[in-house]
Amino acid sequence: MSSESNGAGLLDTWTETSSYVFDSVIAANRAAFAAFGVEPSEDEEDENEGTEAGTATDSGQVEAAEDLDSWDVSLAAEEADDLGVGHRFEFTKTISEEDVDSFAAASGDTNPLHLDDEFAEDTRFRGRIAHGTLVGGLISAALARLPGLVIYLSQDLEFHSPVRIGDRVTAECEIVEGLGNDQFRLTTRVMNGDDIAIDGEAVIMVDG
Repeated sequence: MSSESNGAGLLDTWTETSSYVFDSVIAANRAAFAAFGVEPSEDEEDENEGTEAGTATDSGQVEAAEDLDSWDVSLAAEEADDLGVGHRFEFTKTISEEDVDSFAAASGDTNPLHLDDEFAEDTRFRGRIAHGTLVGGLISAALARLPGLVIYLSQDLEFHSPVRIGDRVTAECEIVEGLGNDQFRLTTRVMNGDDIAIDGEAVIMVDG
């Protein structure tokens, strides 16, 4: 069987077994932020050598409103009053082993599929994969960079393909409808290269 067929089979299996909807992922997003507050991996430290801005504190925690050099952030609006249909927001991050381990500790999800190389090698995924809600937390990370105070009202997620340790993934959010009272409906997607890892929608409130 070709590697292309194997990849298609893996995607189909992942979709069948893991495609479901979350009405709310607020608690999971908090755990994801805890995971993101660790020091960069060795690869990311190498990339950032010689830079001073956007580095983690000595404690390894990221300070409020800080962006590390290893993160890529793209915003389409400067002020909360400017937000409207068509505005897009992106957040890109490499999922590290430290992220996965920290998320497991913060969330309590210690499934060996995420933590045990030997166990994961014998599964249909042929190796460790990141927690789906950890990857979904990048959506929350993107929205946290909108101007104003962002309040999650709902988030639906559908998991389409696994994300592995070392993958660099991008959360893409776009406002598609203004609901009034400072509320917006957005499409939310996490891309792993050309593959859709997570798809969904969110409703948020933005206080200026």
